[in-house]
Amino acid sequence: MTTEPPPPKRGVLALLRNSFLTGLVIVAPAVLTIWIIVATVEFIDNRVLPLIPRTILPDFLTGMTFPGMGVLIFLIFTMVVGWLAKGIIGRSLIDWGERIVSRMPVVRSVYQGLKQIAETVFAQSSTSFNRACLVEYPRRGIWAIAFISTDTRGEIAGHLGTGEKHIAVFLPTTPNPTSGFLLFVPEADVKPLEMSVEDAAKLVISAGLVVPAPDKLDNRPARRR
Repeated sequence: MTTEPPPPKRGVLALLRNSFLTGLVIVAPAVLTIWIIVATVEFIDNRVLPLIPRTILPDFLTGMTFPGMGVLIFLIFTMVVGWLAKGIIGRSLIDWGERIVSRMPVVRSVYQGLKQIAETVFAQSSTSFNRACLVEYPRRGIWAIAFISTDTRGEIAGHLGTGEKHIAVFLPTTPNPTSGFLLFVPEADVKPLEMSVEDAAKLVISAGLVVPAPDKLDNRPARRR
């Protein structure tokens, strides 16, 4: 009976290296998250606080600032504007302001573009990016991850009136998924995935390194077709 040779002993440097990499995986996300939050709070504070006249602040806040004060004021201001926009007077003021902006050539284009992006991102729609999929891009035989947006409608659907249903999908780029391409793909050429949109986004951002575990997909509730 032959005995297997003992595994080679790992050196001190190898153990230190592995410990460092393990710690880095744990520490780096936490440090980056805290840094992003602090940087965002400081950015908003530095932009908002100089715009607030000290005369309109309550007496106990005069001459006093604290981290996140600008964020708090921004949130309160945004909620007040949203509340006013639901009323007749608020909608009238918004329409009046947009009519003024529509007469400004450069400002009009920038405002309308940003407004469309905001409405698309913050719209509470159950059909917006609710599914990840595979599409053949940039040519047959090469597959890319995309996100299903909605069925093709309007003028685009009229020009594609071949009797075959088309779907609008957003194909993100790696490693920045906020940029990409809008594609109108025949429904038969779209392969829906069982992984969530979040898992698909991680796969895109990591350039294929972070893949959802198979057991995670097996435990996922069945989707309605």
